[in-house]
Amino acid sequence: MSTHTDTENAHASAGSEGVPAPEGPANLIDTDYVIGQDNIATKALGVDVDLHGKVFTISSLLILFFVIITLALQDQAGAVFEGTRQWVLDNFAWFFLFSANIFVVLAIVLIFTPLARVRIGGAHAKPDFSYAGWFAMLFAAGMGIGLMFYAVSEPITHFGTSLDGGAWAPLGAAEGDEQAAKSLGMAATIFHWGLHPWGIYAVVALALALFSYNKGLPLTMRSIFYPVLGERVWGWPGHVIDILAVFATLFGLATSLGIGATQAAAGLEYLFDIPANNVTMVFLIMGITLVALGSILLGVAKGVQRLSQINMGLAALLMVFVILVGPTLLIAAGFFQNLGSYAVNLPALSNPFGREDQNFMGGWTAFYWAWWISWSPFVGMFIARVSRGRTVREFLIAVLLVPSVISVLWMTAFGETAINQYVAEGFEGVRNASLELQLFEMLGQLPLAAITSFVGIVLVMVFFITSSDSGSLVIDAITAGGKVDAPKPQRVFWALIEGAIAIALLLGGGLTALQAAVISTGLPFTVVLLVACYAIVKGLMDEPRAV
Repeated sequence: MSTHTDTENAHASAGSEGVPAPEGPANLIDTDYVIGQDNIATKALGVDVDLHGKVFTISSLLILFFVIITLALQDQAGAVFEGTRQWVLDNFAWFFLFSANIFVVLAIVLIFTPLARVRIGGAHAKPDFSYAGWFAMLFAAGMGIGLMFYAVSEPITHFGTSLDGGAWAPLGAAEGDEQAAKSLGMAATIFHWGLHPWGIYAVVALALALFSYNKGLPLTMRSIFYPVLGERVWGWPGHVIDILAVFATLFGLATSLGIGATQAAAGLEYLFDIPANNVTMVFLIMGITLVALGSILLGVAKGVQRLSQINMGLAALLMVFVILVGPTLLIAAGFFQNLGSYAVNLPALSNPFGREDQNFMGGWTAFYWAWWISWSPFVGMFIARVSRGRTVREFLIAVLLVPSVISVLWMTAFGETAINQYVAEGFEGVRNASLELQLFEMLGQLPLAAITSFVGIVLVMVFFITSSDSGSLVIDAITAGGKVDAPKPQRVFWALIEGAIAIALLLGGGLTALQAAVISTGLPFTVVLLVACYAIVKGLMDEPRAV
């Protein structure tokens, strides 16, 4: 996933501390804490720094240690990552599914309660953006490397395992029945990109927005826990929460960057016969990270915003192209059929207990939920910053539905096209290709294949750049004690760290290592988000409500 809109300028009114005062009645938390009071602000070796001493130091040292050890002991690291991934999935897959269900249920239930009348930013706050602009930014938050990588590979994979009745098939499979297998495969895909990920993001975004814009606290994860910890949130309990948020976000980002490098390398091999090996992927990560640094130095308005606009336009064009030259009527009908299949299969797919499809539940769903949970501080902070002035009801309906519907359309366009190539045209190239190559194999069967494949590579690369840039902004805000205007060299540091982690994980075990990292950091952060659910309800209950 990727957040890549003008996050820094989303609140010009935020001032140097990033938290504007509430407009109209709001129940501010009475605390003597001042944003940045525990920061180290100095000029070292000609470089300005303004960072939270404990959070920044512990996070950066532990991560640098992880990168060095992983690169130095690549063979041993691979075995450790595989063992860690399998142990977590064997023992905690149910916990990820159970927790994600709680997040979705909380978000939906809140919509129908009086608490939904609370307005983010105070009872008289006005929205900073029109509905069209706001929806576009929510769409931008949901688009990214993941949707490029899995747009073809997930529908065709679930269709294939369902058709064959293999051990990785979702639910009870649909062996030998192509139509039923397609229906089940698309339902499983939409399940991973629909309400559940956006329920996770909605919980984090609402919590951050509420405690920053209504309660007057810093825009960091620790602020959410004030109802539970009180003033202790500014001490070590809060430090631990923010450090966990840094780890979760960094490894979530690194997973996306690693996947993006894998797909970009596959595309380059497909088009230009450049070997898709570790050397190519390392050079890709290094090169794209350097471009991301240029974007950071240009500033958000001139850098990431312009890249985001270009990327959104290219992504929309690619999707429209696939719809128009692919099986157009099948895609149009499939959109509604797939939504219906998703609704029918949702209870079974989200059930955390007594499942026979353990491979699918652990290897696919639990990994996804851990990935989304790791990304939640990143995407949640962005959504919070562009949603001031909305009521909780508006906020939850939009965050749950708008990106989910767009994701369904995206997956249907690419997935239906790939499955139709196999079923109707007898083309087995997509199904037999590796995950990272399947998008290009599908595009290869359509007109203008070289052009669209090149566009696909460009999209992956620019998603990489914007993810790195805006991800660095969020991590820097957390490690700067909630400040959003910290010196740029700090953001450069985190962009370099993101690239280094992605390289270390790819060399230390490839996709397995990426999955292990995101699952391991997602597990403790899931507990953090469960406590945040209580804090949201507690915080909303004493807020004035709009009429």
